[in-house]
Amino acid sequence: MKKEKHIPLRFTSLSDLHRVLGLPKPLHPMVSVVDDMYTKIGKEKLNNSFILDFYKISYITSVSGKLKYGQGFYDFDEGGMFFSAPNQIIANYDNSFDFTGYTLFVHPLFLLNTSLAKKIKQYGFFSYAANEVLYLSETEKETITSIFKIIDAELKLPIDEFSQDVIISQIELLLNYCNRFYKRQFITRKSVNNDLLQKLEEILDAYFSNEKSLEHGLPTVQFLTESLNLSPSYLSDMLRSLTGQNAQQHIHDKLIEKAKEKLSTTNLSVSEIAYGLGFEHPQSFSKLFKTKTKLSPLKFRQSFN
Repeated sequence: MKKEKHIPLRFTSLSDLHRVLGLPKPLHPMVSVVDDMYTKIGKEKLNNSFILDFYKISYITSVSGKLKYGQGFYDFDEGGMFFSAPNQIIANYDNSFDFTGYTLFVHPLFLLNTSLAKKIKQYGFFSYAANEVLYLSETEKETITSIFKIIDAELKLPIDEFSQDVIISQIELLLNYCNRFYKRQFITRKSVNNDLLQKLEEILDAYFSNEKSLEHGLPTVQFLTESLNLSPSYLSDMLRSLTGQNAQQHIHDKLIEKAKEKLSTTNLSVSEIAYGLGFEHPQSFSKLFKTKTKLSPLKFRQSFN
């Protein structure tokens, strides 16, 4: 007997989402703040995954049970913030969860013709995975909560010519604080991230030692993220906080390191080294090497003779 396949529910409007979840009609057609949303609706309505056509920012203050993102469950015992952009499959829940907090929904059309319309795509945490949740200190919790309350209070006022500007400014303030708090988290969790960096180095070393590059080509950011169980955005942001470089730049540095080793300790030709590292064309290898070292591979080798 075939296992029943659950198709994610898609919501194109906030009104439809509120109606299906049994929530009151949103005060604004394109922006909504729900306080303790998950205690106000029946859990049976959350048994399926969702695809939203709008941004979702959630701050969970307390949790019991587990949330499911993608293929696995994640335990938010400490509470925290998580984010999703339009068209992401954002959530699926087990039947035992119960948590309180705030959820902000923002339709992209609300941001149209504002500076935030483009800027919001630059906030990398909208692409983070659930296990890369933002944990908040007590002071940070107060800051975030106050902004949710300001947006909620503004939505309850009659709409006037200033409403959109006020709400947009508060959303941008919220996102900027989250950006700051994530940077702080990279620092306070530096020991954890250093362990990840060490593991990343081991993965790349094994990749070249086992000659996977001959079979699979150059190591990719996707290969690293899958090996580390991290999202691409989180990995690059974490590396920037530790090394000042993103994941792709880190791979390039590793390639150059291995190339220097082979150029200085073997008699392999430049083409053989290039193919051995996973390059399809030796010219691409030579170009990258010269960009990184200011020397051609042959000039570098000659410096050792």
